[in-house]
Amino acid sequence: MSQPAPTSLPSNAEATNHDLPRVLGGSHAIAIVVGTIIGSGIFLVPTEMMVAVGSSGLVYLAWVVGGLLSLFGAMTYAELGAMMPYAGGEYVYLRGAYGDRTAFLYMWTWFAVAKPASIASVTSGLARTLGIFAAFHFLETQAIGGPLPVMWAQIFAVAVTWLITGLNYLGIKKAGDFQVVFTVLKAVLILVVVGFCFNSALGSWGNFATSVRPTPGGLSGFMIALIATLWAYDGWNDLTMVAGEVKRPGKNLPFALIGGLFVVGALFMATNAAIQYILPAAQIAASPRPAVEALRHVAGPAGAALVAGGMAFSIFVTLNGTVMSGARIPFAAARDRLFFPRFAEISPRFQSPAYSLVVQGLLSTVLLLALGRFQQLFELAVFAEWLFYMLTATTVFIYRRKLPLMTRPYRVWGYPVLPAVFVLSAAVVLYASFVGNLIGSLEGSLLILLGWPLYEWVKHKYGASVGQSQKVFESE
Repeated sequence: MSQPAPTSLPSNAEATNHDLPRVLGGSHAIAIVVGTIIGSGIFLVPTEMMVAVGSSGLVYLAWVVGGLLSLFGAMTYAELGAMMPYAGGEYVYLRGAYGDRTAFLYMWTWFAVAKPASIASVTSGLARTLGIFAAFHFLETQAIGGPLPVMWAQIFAVAVTWLITGLNYLGIKKAGDFQVVFTVLKAVLILVVVGFCFNSALGSWGNFATSVRPTPGGLSGFMIALIATLWAYDGWNDLTMVAGEVKRPGKNLPFALIGGLFVVGALFMATNAAIQYILPAAQIAASPRPAVEALRHVAGPAGAALVAGGMAFSIFVTLNGTVMSGARIPFAAARDRLFFPRFAEISPRFQSPAYSLVVQGLLSTVLLLALGRFQQLFELAVFAEWLFYMLTATTVFIYRRKLPLMTRPYRVWGYPVLPAVFVLSAAVVLYASFVGNLIGSLEGSLLILLGWPLYEWVKHKYGASVGQSQKVFESE
């Protein structure tokens, strides 16, 4: 148990140590889930999946299994979030279950590695997608020469990062309204693409029976396809990070997490079906952008441009949810005196975690300029994310055992089997990502452990206070 809160706070935290306003409704919450999950993945991963398993049936099996595993995770988080609807989400659950050190290492990992890398990878993916259009071909050219050359794509990604950071600085209500409007438009675009495909005379149901020689095939190939689907479904947990700003969280959090996964699953399956209706397995496996290729068949260059524009639009909306959620984690830790107090500052005018947003933008900028390559940025985040997904899901067992009588607005259905299945699945994904990218995973592990000495220094300097999850235990 953490030591009691000190009698006074540092002066720069005193004026800002109030709660963020609960201004997000149910529509905002479900838009954060749907809009954050649906990025470029659905447009890109069908190729990797078809290459790995070789048949339509196994591709759909991977989509179904990946969707169910993500749903099990969302249901588990729904119980935790409805029980403890506070800013920081996973940080809060981990602190109550495993203590200050584990919570700090989670916060440090998300603050220093996972969230900036996710933001940087999303903006890099946006620049790469826009490069399809002739007007954006300049993004692939060099902007600054010298020993550390900078591409125009990197500068563009930095600019987009600060555009969305600025929107969130103006307040989560504005960012939430943006998320609702543009998530609806994103879903409409996807349905338009699906409609074009199924209304085309060029399509054939026979394409679903075609196959291609898989590489590697078998269980290994299925695992590759499954991990691809889990990457496409990734982002459902971001809502819990802004739980402190959701109205009626006991109702809205579970509804948005679970309902959002069903919406996403339906859109993913429909899009994949539309692609397969137009293209046989061999063409899907050979195309780097199968959705673009399918619409090129249906509507020519204009159709391809529609899908490419939809991909860019989808990525842009995902970025808003990612920026929004990431800033709440160091904010929550700073309020508990487990991080530098300035991160707890709330803008008096806009009621946003201003300092946390700005530093997050700066770290993302550094990654974009230092690394730049999409794959490097993506691999930097994967290992850390799944490690903490697994740890966070285990906390539901601890809270059930230690606080059996606590009021739970939502209880995960199928307990303890479904949470256990998610934990075991996360462990498998973690192992696969570690083995598949040993160097990147070791680097990720080292970055996590670098937070340990910082934790000791911060706790000695500021003295951790009793946080929201500790208050839950004490009140029982």
